[in-house]
Parts: sequence; C-alpha cells; structure tokens
Amino acid sequence: MKLKACILPIAIVMAGAFSAPSFAETIKIAHIDPFSGPAAGINQNNVNMLKYSVDLVNRNGWAGPNNTFEVVGFDGKGSVQESLLQLKNASDQGIRYVVQGLSSSVGLSLIEAVNRHNERNPGKEMVYLTPTNQATEMTNEKCSFWFFRFDSNVDMRSEGLTSYLAKDKSLKKVYLLNMNYAMGQQVSSAIKDNLKRKRPDIQIVGDDLHPMFQVKDFTPYVAKIKASGADAIVTANWSADLTLLIKAAKEANLKTPFYTYNGATTGIPTALASAGADNVKLVTYWVANDDLNASKALVDPFKAQFNDDFVNLPWYTMIRMLAQAVKDAKSSEPLAVARALENVQIKSINGEVKMRKSDHQLQQALVIANWTKTNGKDVRYDLEKTGWGFKTIEKVDSYISSLPTTCQMKRPA
Repeated sequence: MKLKACILPIAIVMAGAFSAPSFAETIKIAHIDPFSGPAAGINQNNVNMLKYSVDLVNRNGWAGPNNTFEVVGFDGKGSVQESLLQLKNASDQGIRYVVQGLSSSVGLSLIEAVNRHNERNPGKEMVYLTPTNQATEMTNEKCSFWFFRFDSNVDMRSEGLTSYLAKDKSLKKVYLLNMNYAMGQQVSSAIKDNLKRKRPDIQIVGDDLHPMFQVKDFTPYVAKIKASGADAIVTANWSADLTLLIKAAKEANLKTPFYTYNGATTGIPTALASAGADNVKLVTYWVANDDLNASKALVDPFKAQFNDDFVNLPWYTMIRMLAQAVKDAKSSEPLAVARALENVQIKSINGEVKMRKSDHQLQQALVIANWTKTNGKDVRYDLEKTGWGFKTIEKVDSYISSLPTTCQMKRPA
C-alpha cells in the first residue's frame, strides 16, 4: 500500500466525511502511567496521542468490522508499586491489554507481573505494550511472548547515532553526560563501545553520570565540557535535567553541539527556544518536517483537536499495529492477537515498520534531526508554538540500527 492510500482516509475521517459502521465488540485497553505528580504534564501528550489514535482506528474500522478500542486510564503515579497495583485493578476489571510508556523500571516490573498473571490464569491472559520505554533488556534477556515494544531501544538509537557521528572526520572528542539510571548508563556504555568499533581515533573526554533530578545547576558540568575541548556532547537526559543543562550551556556560551535522545519531549522545545539554543540535535524515529504532505493528514487535525504537538509517533504506530493484529486474528483473545502481532508489518508515516517475531522489537528507520527555525517551506512544523522545530539532516535505514537479540522467548504451547 502506498503512503497516500494509507493516509487519505484519515483526512476524510477528520473532516467528518466518513460514516463509521456499528461495532459489536469493545476491546478495553488499560493505560497505566502518571496521571498525577511531576510527570503528569509529560503524560498528557501521550494521553492525547492514544485517544487520537484509538479514534482513528474506530472510525476507520482498522480492527475489523466487529471491534473497537476503548482506553481506561489508571494512575501509576510513576511508581513501580502503584503501577503494579493498577495492573491488578485492570485485571480485576477484565481488561486484557495494558499500555505503559513513561518508565522502563516500571515496564520491567510489569513484564514480570504479566508473566506471573498469565501463568496462573490460563485463558485470562494479558498483553503488555510499550510505545516508548527504551531499556535494552526488555527485548533481550527480559523478553516475553506477552510483551511488545514499538520504539527503537537505547542500543538501536546509539547504533544509529554513532553511525552518523563516525562519518564526521572533523570529530575528534566526545563528551558523555547522562542521568545515573538504566537508560543513562546504557547510553554511556553503547556510545563508548560503538565509537571504539567504528572510530577508534575518537577520544571520550568525559563520561559523567549525575543523580536524577537532583542537580539544580549544571554550571560545573558545563565548565568541565568546555575545558575538555569536546567537539560533541551526547546526552539522554530528559525533563528538568535536560532543560537545566541547556540553560547552563547557553549562559556559558558553550557552542558545542548536543546530540540528544529526548530533545522533543514535552517542555524541552520551550526551554530550547527560551535559551536561544541553536546547537541541539535529536536521534529519533521521525519528525513532522520529514514529509510535509504525509504529516499534514495526521499532524494538523491532532493540533486542531488537542492544541498539542503530534510528536510521540510510537503511540500511533502501536495502536495501528494492534488493530491490524486483531483484524488478522479475527479475535480479541490475547493469545491469538499476540501471535498475529508477531507478524504485523505496516506502512506508517515514517515508512515501513515491522514487528520482529524473535524478540517483539519494532524495526524501523531512524533520523538525526537538527533544531531549526521554521521557514514556512521545508521547516513548517514547530513545537510548543516556539517558531522552532526539528528537521532531518540524516536518515538511518532500519538495517543499520537493527541489532541481534539475546532473547530466548518461551511461547505458549
């Protein structure tokens, strides 16, 4: 199917010209994420993305003529313990599909809990889907038949980023600055290993891991970066730990480019624009300025409906692929749907994406994008009404970022 054929019905639906058929079955999806507390603001964009994607599925009948989706929110409060409690609440309500995306530590606990539940409750299994958790072990040593990931993991992003960096012959020194938790540690390790393999001449001149959300002033770190003579900074920081870092860099007139993993998440674009930053890059799966015609069909209606930015594409990809699996399985039963989902391949807005059966890790192309002022031409879409957005400077094909897996998956008999 060509992209235009896939996108055109969306524009028709959002214009109100499509009459939805009546459906006989409703498939409930539990969304467990922080609906209160410090991360609730970040979660709101995910809530909007999920609602928007489910509405598209239901209106277009993508899950088949007898199925619609309904999302039920459960406040996990960013806590492992609270999220596990909400998983139990969802199970008690008969909900068989679970979505969570704002913490890999929560996600790893959910994988184990879903596995235990399914072992003890044959015929009442649950499927856990994550659109954004990036911890590598989730589709490696912690992989599960009942778990699927719709984002590229940390190692895949690092593979794509270092392939791009390795081509820059002027690059001699790299500084690593990350939050001291699973993702930050994995980024640090992967970047060092990959550059050693691809460009052994590049020197790692700094490798700092700092406490999460405890550093109020990054000036000392910026001073170390300036003193190191680094040509590039790689950071997987997010939320306040990225905004404060960018602010300190701007105040110190640090011109060294930042290569980020989370530069488009809620609040970061506003901070970048406020700081006047113009040296920030992003390794990601897609940005709205990649294909303006394709983006228009999804991005514009989303912004009109929610006054928000269509940024977290994996939420859309996840629901599209789940709908396709339900349709292919001709069933809403988790076992049948999981078997079908293992083989789903679709044409999404960022190109061909497919689920890898061996580890349930989505395979997709990546992009390196540059923080750029909008011009009404090739950079039409801004973020958070700043007049700035991301524009792709390099595409990394899926075969480059695809990595072998250590997953030894146990499948139901």
